[in-house]
Amino acid sequence: MANKSMVIGFSKLTREQKRDFIASLFDNHKGAAAQLDCFLHSDTSLQKRFEEFSENTISNYFLPYGIVPNILINEEIFHLPMVIEESSVVAAASNSAKFWASRGGFHAEVLGITKMGHVHFLWNDDPEVLFNAFDEIKDRLILEAKPLTANMEKRGGGIMNIELVDMTHEIAHYYQLKVSFDTCDSMGANFINSCLESFAATLDGIGKALSHGKDSLQIIMSILSNYTPECRVKVWVECLIEELDGLGEGMNGLEFAKKFELAVKIAQIDPYRAATHNKGIYNGIDAVVIATGNDFRAIEACGHTWAAHNGRYSGLTTVDISKGKFCYALEVPLSIGTVGGLTSLHPLARFSLELLGEPSAEKLMEIAAVAGLANNFGAIRSLITKGIQSGHMKMHLQNMLNFMGATDEEKKRAEVWFKDKTVSYKAVQEYLQKS
Repeated sequence: MANKSMVIGFSKLTREQKRDFIASLFDNHKGAAAQLDCFLHSDTSLQKRFEEFSENTISNYFLPYGIVPNILINEEIFHLPMVIEESSVVAAASNSAKFWASRGGFHAEVLGITKMGHVHFLWNDDPEVLFNAFDEIKDRLILEAKPLTANMEKRGGGIMNIELVDMTHEIAHYYQLKVSFDTCDSMGANFINSCLESFAATLDGIGKALSHGKDSLQIIMSILSNYTPECRVKVWVECLIEELDGLGEGMNGLEFAKKFELAVKIAQIDPYRAATHNKGIYNGIDAVVIATGNDFRAIEACGHTWAAHNGRYSGLTTVDISKGKFCYALEVPLSIGTVGGLTSLHPLARFSLELLGEPSAEKLMEIAAVAGLANNFGAIRSLITKGIQSGHMKMHLQNMLNFMGATDEEKKRAEVWFKDKTVSYKAVQEYLQKS
């Protein structure tokens, strides 16, 4: 049991000193320190790099790095790297990949790549003065940001547009500079935020001139938005309904399609179901995003915001079973990059991108979204047929056996025993006690 104790100047300590302090909070000091150290990388230079990713690092936290093989996207085969600890996610995506590979595979299309950021400010003077001068303001903002945008412009990206948005109906005197960007193959957070802070500094100086020396303009903050509805991708699968025959016990293809359609419609009208439905999608998306060194938190925040863009939180997928065909689709905003940040610094992120054939950011958007749809299709298929727990608990059996300290021989025998039986914590515990 760890004890609570105040520490001063923790960030200034060496990694070893930080480790020792944390270990001292446990009854078994040496054991706690050894546990932290056993997850350090044997390559000291690589370990130093890991420690510099974040602050106050005292160890590394491992997650499984798995592969979904043979996933067909736009007639091209990929072997998808997935980093996730949840049982059955990789299996579900793999099963879906296998099923759809013989039915045309997954189709994908990037609908847009625009990313957004804002300068939030107050203007306590005549609005017409601000709006009348805005064309000149915009030109100056772009000009003074040139040192920041030159390299991105050489790559084909940069600032796409700047709008002045009146938000005084929400908060008195509140306005925004709404700025759209193309960041090419980078996620672009640092580029966008640097540009926005440059705009803020320029605007602050312009404000004083417009109000004749008065402090009529007050900068509140400058920050990118993780909501990127114009940076969006659509992925889908389709086949003849009779090709779904055999997916559900006792159901032909049409019966399966109709039940599947109902499950998707429930996620569109019920936020309780929608949250779990969308979580299943992000099981797949996040696993690829983490494997490639991208920001899964930003991507999830964006996706869940998009799920409510019609005024009610709902499932992100749609299904159409008209005209004798089954078509299942996912359309989702996905701001993702293949250069810069951890995509270059983390060895396994670099490995993942090489495995995927060094994709562009747009290609990676398609790949990650396909992983989401593949996992979601597998989850719904289980839900409307044998139930989610059957496969999930079989996958979870190993976790239970490890937790209970089973030997390798006991694990082998348990796998055989539970092949046709319901897996539960109590059942596994009783089995080990009897065996």
